[in-house]
Amino acid sequence: MSAARSLEDLLAKDAIVDVLARYSRTLDWLDDEGQASCFWPDAAIDYGFFRGSAADFIPAVMAIERRSARRWHFFSPPAIRLIDDTHAEVESYGLTAGARPTEAGGYAGTMYGGRYLDAFEKRGAEWRITRRNYVLDWSNPLPDQPVFDPASAFPLPILEILQSGHPQYRTI
Repeated sequence: MSAARSLEDLLAKDAIVDVLARYSRTLDWLDDEGQASCFWPDAAIDYGFFRGSAADFIPAVMAIERRSARRWHFFSPPAIRLIDDTHAEVESYGLTAGARPTEAGGYAGTMYGGRYLDAFEKRGAEWRITRRNYVLDWSNPLPDQPVFDPASAFPLPILEILQSGHPQYRTI
């Protein structure tokens, strides 16, 4: 393999990793436009509860995320197989957690572990997801969490992201 080909492959893989990081960040910060930039609008999406195009998926998933007062998405380093200059198969493990207000005044939710089975396509100079199949491996309830006030024993700030445009969000 030539040095030029190796460099092109590394750049393609880096662009794909960037899309996956953007996917997590834009869900957690409720950035609709950033979320849409991860998928080609005609991408085929299958999450079990949703099957359809990315254009229809984005508003559906963002509505779900907005119902959580806290959300967190994390990807493992992906396995990437470049098929050719414009197509790739990608598999990543993911951890997701979300919490909603409880009647008792705290927050409770669920943590999920699953796999993202993706196909990526490069159109023009940009890589995006063109097919996604999410497979849930397990879920686990989260116990009641504190409200948004830091604990006095370990006073770390707790973000409250209830709508788009949080003042600490940065477009990266």
